[in-house]
Amino acid sequence: MADTRDTQNTQDCQESIIGARKADHIALCASGKVEFRQKGTLLDEVHLVHDALPERHVDSIDLGTTLLGHRLAAPVVVSGMTGGTPEAREINRDLARAAEALGLAFGLGSQRAMVLRPDTAATYAVRDVAPTALVLGNIGLVQARDMSSSAIRELVDAVGADALCVHLNPAMELIQPGGDRDFRGGLKVIERLVADLPVPVVIKETGCGISRSVARAVRAAGVTAIDVSGAGGTSWVGVETERARGPERLLGDELWDWGIPTGASVGLSADLGLEIIATGGLRSGSDVARALALGATAGGLAAPVLRARQEGGYEGALAFLRHIVAGVRALTFLAGCGSSAQLRSAPRVLGPTLRAWLEEAGRR
Repeated sequence: MADTRDTQNTQDCQESIIGARKADHIALCASGKVEFRQKGTLLDEVHLVHDALPERHVDSIDLGTTLLGHRLAAPVVVSGMTGGTPEAREINRDLARAAEALGLAFGLGSQRAMVLRPDTAATYAVRDVAPTALVLGNIGLVQARDMSSSAIRELVDAVGADALCVHLNPAMELIQPGGDRDFRGGLKVIERLVADLPVPVVIKETGCGISRSVARAVRAAGVTAIDVSGAGGTSWVGVETERARGPERLLGDELWDWGIPTGASVGLSADLGLEIIATGGLRSGSDVARALALGATAGGLAAPVLRARQEGGYEGALAFLRHIVAGVRALTFLAGCGSSAQLRSAPRVLGPTLRAWLEEAGRR
C-alpha cells in the first residue's frame, strides 16, 4: 500500500510541476522578455530583388501550398505553443479557429501532459473548431523513446492530428529544472515512429535550429519534413533560465543565445528534398517570404500570434494572421513572382553573415 501511495504522490508531483511549467511558458513567451539577446534569425540578410514591372494583378498571386499532403491557402503555420492547462485550452481553440478560417496549418504544444494526465486531453482538442485544418501533434523525443508506438498513436488519434512533430530540445533540457540529460537512441526512436505511425513524422527543434548533418540523418531515418525552429526569436533556453535557480540559471545565461539562426538552418537543408517549416523568430509576412526564398515550404509563427491573441482575443489573432498572409502576398508580388512557390528561384542577394553560415556549415 505504501508503494502505491508513493507512486501516486510522485505522479501527482510531476503533474503539478508540468502544469506550473506550462503556465510559466505562456506568461514568459507572451511577455517578450525571453527573446534572443544578440543573435538574430539572419532573415534580414535575405534581400529579394524588386520588380518594378510585375505585369500582373496582386490578387492573382497564388499562395496555395501543399504541406504534408494537405493544401493550405497560404504557406503559414501557427506553430505549436501550449497545452495542458485551462488557459492553454482557450489559446489553442482560438488560434486553431483562426487557422481554420484562413486555411493555414496549426500546431499543438507538447502533449506530454496528456501522457501523465489523460484528463488534460480537452486542452488540446481543436478538431471541432478546426475540422479541415492541417493539425500537427507534438511529443518530445525523450518521452517518445519511453513510450510504445501504439501509445503515441493514441495521442495522435486523441487530437485528430494529421502529422506528429517530434521535438528535439537538448539545450532547453540542460537548463530546465529536473530536465532530461540522457538523449541516447534518438535516431532509432525516429526510425520506429516513421515505420509504425500512420501519419507523417516531422522532426522539430525548439529554438536552436537543425544543422545539415542532423537533417541528413533524419532523412536517412525516413523523415520527409523538418521544422527548423532556429535561433533568433524566443529563446527556450532563456525561458528555462528565467525559471531556474543556482547553477542551471548561470549556465542558462551563458547559453541563452546558443543555436543556428533560422535563415541559416533553412538554407543549409534546402537541397535535401525535405519539406521545411521555417520557425524561430519569424515576425512578419516578409520574414515568411524570405524563408521561402531560402528554400522553406512554409513559415511558422508562435510568440507573435500568442501576443496578438492575448491582446485582442480571437479577433486579434485573426487580424494578425491576415496581416501575415498579406505580407507574403505583397513580397511575392513585388519580387515579380506569380506564386509564393516561385520565391525559391527569385533573384536575391544574401548578406555576409548568412553567406558565411551557408558556406562554412554547409561543408559539414
